[in-house]
Amino acid sequence: MLRLLFILFLTVPLIELYLLIKVGGMIGALPTVALVVLTAILGAGLLRWQGFATMQRVRQTLARGELPAIEMLEGVVLLFCGALLLTPGFFTDTIGFIGLVPSVRRHLILWLLSRGLISRQVDTHPQEGPGGRHGHKTIEGQFWREK
Repeated sequence: MLRLLFILFLTVPLIELYLLIKVGGMIGALPTVALVVLTAILGAGLLRWQGFATMQRVRQTLARGELPAIEMLEGVVLLFCGALLLTPGFFTDTIGFIGLVPSVRRHLILWLLSRGLISRQVDTHPQEGPGGRHGHKTIEGQFWREK
């Protein structure tokens, strides 16, 4: 995992620099900077819209009495895509915009789940006697609010 992160931290900036130089050579420096700023603003707006839509699906899933596991993972992917969109560059913006597409995002999460790269674990025995299954204790008591 550490090796993968090292490779990513080394190659992604190199790809970004290459693309910025190429695009800057074709359309000029100022339009390239404007395009990078425009994609960041557009990405932030789309991210906000997708975030609200995902939050609405979380609420609907909870209202049905189900666990919103996929929707919560979509929120994590949206957070990651938001970071990519705010990072200046065309390569990270492209990956960030791809992650904003709901069907792509859901397929990515299902693929990660099927590969075991992320897992779903739910504690089905939250209260099993004193100390619980994991040594957690429930302490009963009373409280009141002071004004």
